[in-house]
Amino acid sequence: MPETRHHCAQPEQTLLLGHAERTAEHAHTRGHLVYPATGVLSLVTATGSWIAPPNRVVWIPGGAGHQHRAHGVTDMRVVFLSSELAEPLPTRPAVLVVTPLARAALLALTSSDQRSPAAVDRLRHVVVDDLSVAPEQPLHLPEPRDDRLRAVARRVADDLTGSATLAELGREVGAAERTLSRLFHAETGMGFRQWRTQLRVHRALLLLSDGMPVIDVAAACGWANPSAFIEAFTLLVGQSPGRYQRSSRLSPSDG
Repeated sequence: MPETRHHCAQPEQTLLLGHAERTAEHAHTRGHLVYPATGVLSLVTATGSWIAPPNRVVWIPGGAGHQHRAHGVTDMRVVFLSSELAEPLPTRPAVLVVTPLARAALLALTSSDQRSPAAVDRLRHVVVDDLSVAPEQPLHLPEPRDDRLRAVARRVADDLTGSATLAELGREVGAAERTLSRLFHAETGMGFRQWRTQLRVHRALLLLSDGMPVIDVAAACGWANPSAFIEAFTLLVGQSPGRYQRSSRLSPSDG
């Protein structure tokens, strides 16, 4: 992955991205937190993609190549951390829960208000203290490496309403079901059914951020029963599709 290193004099950044706007692939020397105060962000790396709605924050360790994509107009807040301060956080990219306290501190850090270096340092510590005990969220969609697995992933992504079994998909790509099952576990850390559910929820997050009604999102992402969609979505995202859709439209000044 191409890599450009950035050395910013200002440790905090606020970027407004238009719908579907992408950043170039890049990496930062320091680890940083990326918080979508409004909208939804995708983080894409060589190993997969992450989705962050406004109740989540993405942690990206220093040196990790990545790209962002906005879904809806997205107010992206970036807070850089020293290696010492970031020590309690994961050593790989991760999506973490944002509590009201961490959200308030992130917004304060990236506001235009003038604060002393000591006050800024205290706010950074509040964020890290809160996030270091926050559960890591399963909003990561690993990218398969095996060519056969990639072909299966493309077929599923192209038709989320399809119900083909792994055996049927295997016949299309010339691989046995047992082989594909083993590869899914080895390369993504999850089984095929779990991976497909994760993919469908990822797509649902984006459609909901575009304003599509919940019942239509359920159908578009392969759920015949809206109740089953709501249950699967809530389990992964931590809130119902309706509540998520409302929260993704909050302004930073909203509670």
